[in-house]
Amino acid sequence: MKSICKNCKSEVEQNYCPNCGRKADLNRINGRYIFTEITSVLYLDKGILYTIRELLIRPGSTIRSFIKEDRNRLVKPVIFIIICSLIYSLIRQILQFEDGYIHYNDSENSTAMYIFGWISDNYGYGNLIMGIFIALWAKVLFKKFGYNFFEILILLCFVMGIGMLILALFGIIEGLTQLAVLQFGAILFVIYATWAIAQFFDKKKFSSYMKAFLAYFLGMLTFTLAIILIGNLIDFLV
Repeated sequence: MKSICKNCKSEVEQNYCPNCGRKADLNRINGRYIFTEITSVLYLDKGILYTIRELLIRPGSTIRSFIKEDRNRLVKPVIFIIICSLIYSLIRQILQFEDGYIHYNDSENSTAMYIFGWISDNYGYGNLIMGIFIALWAKVLFKKFGYNFFEILILLCFVMGIGMLILALFGIIEGLTQLAVLQFGAILFVIYATWAIAQFFDKKKFSSYMKAFLAYFLGMLTFTLAIILIGNLIDFLV
């Protein structure tokens, strides 16, 4: 029997509208539907676990392949960093360990303190902003390689995502054992970021690792200073 597409009002004879491609009849929402939606977001059939494995083993070639050759095998970079940041935030809330990633103390209730607090509660967006600062410095330091800013930002999304998983792992250990090991996770985060960025550009040169560390350090420094400056400017104007 023919039916009318609810989206474009075209006649539909099969399961999908020939004009807009919308499914003729939607399945009822039930437990199976919810499970399917979750797995599709996390891309559990091959994406998330495969992405983590490849980024841990061969980050440079994996990300270069994503940019230049195949963008279907990995989880999309923005989704990846948000998922990884969410995992870290959930584990921190459950185990109640002290956050050692972004920590800012101010004796007064300054605007900068509120901004840092927002970042601590929204690491997915916060890491994207941090990635912008690091990508800018990487663009300057690795200018001769010809990657544009957005391609380098994709690199940082993947790198920062793995970094959040590293912190989540050490956070679990600290939460369960009460041992202060999260600081070692932060150090490993920096080591991984330096290694992964250098692998992406030129893994054979020692100077690539120095530039990668410098890009990460300067990116985090300018990110922090920018927040303090903006916060102080708002406080001054108010």
